[in-house]
Amino acid sequence: MRLDLADLHLFLCVVEAGSITQGAARANLALASASERLRNIETDANVPLLQRHSRGVITTEAGEALAHHARLILRQQFLLKSELKDFSTGARGTLHLYANTAALTEFLPPRLAPWLAARPRLHIDLKERTSTEIITAITAGLAEAGIVSDAVDAPGLQRQPIAKDHLVLIMSAGHRLVHHRSLRLTDILNEPFVGLAPGNALQDHINEYAQTAGKTLNLRIRMKTFEGLCEMVAHGVGVGIVPQTIAHRYRREHDYRIVVLAEPWARRQLCACFRDWRELSAPMRSLLAHLGAVPNTPHINAS
Repeated sequence: MRLDLADLHLFLCVVEAGSITQGAARANLALASASERLRNIETDANVPLLQRHSRGVITTEAGEALAHHARLILRQQFLLKSELKDFSTGARGTLHLYANTAALTEFLPPRLAPWLAARPRLHIDLKERTSTEIITAITAGLAEAGIVSDAVDAPGLQRQPIAKDHLVLIMSAGHRLVHHRSLRLTDILNEPFVGLAPGNALQDHINEYAQTAGKTLNLRIRMKTFEGLCEMVAHGVGVGIVPQTIAHRYRREHDYRIVVLAEPWARRQLCACFRDWRELSAPMRSLLAHLGAVPNTPHINAS
């Protein structure tokens, strides 16, 4: 077989997405180009690798074998590149870190700043993704590590709690439900909502739980920032769901009330997530240790 690393990366993107269209987008390829490359891969392998159906694709037994070895090969390539980079100075190049919305907006900035300031030759590429997407990327060997919520299972990966990240409900002072000490998502699914902009990882996460409960959120407006969301809620435009730290920060400026969101998935912790501490590059180990991950303590192993 004449597969190159780009072919393996594309194949994994398609497998993890369950769709050629979405896989091509993740691999930054045009759909026509991706489809042609996949056909060439199957022709070269001389065996079907994907079963195509109306809702996407699934791997054949041969395709699953290719995906397994592709993960190993790409992982080894990543480790090789990391080790060669570490040989130069140990703190040069670009570190790719995936984080969910709460980590990206609240947790990381004050903690990341002093660590990065002490390493002037190092660049960090922060990517915002949902916790589920981050775990999928790490599992597939497409990401080294990330900051995720413990509300999402991470089979085969290691997680270490580094901060609390509870979600809460906020509503205007005059809202009819404001006197409740706690509410479940099902109690407010018929209420108008103020949400975050399309593509926001936290909003996608909340939308998924609403759909699991059999309802699509009635989003009256989507805001780009948490402050904008909180201001809309204070004026009675709708209710909102935000991290507890955000809710307390902006309550000083806007008149709204905070109500406990009584859902197990809302009582989250932020966790450093990775496959194996020993396989991490030296800069990533340094960063995660700075954020609170301790390699000598037991990890959380999701089942």
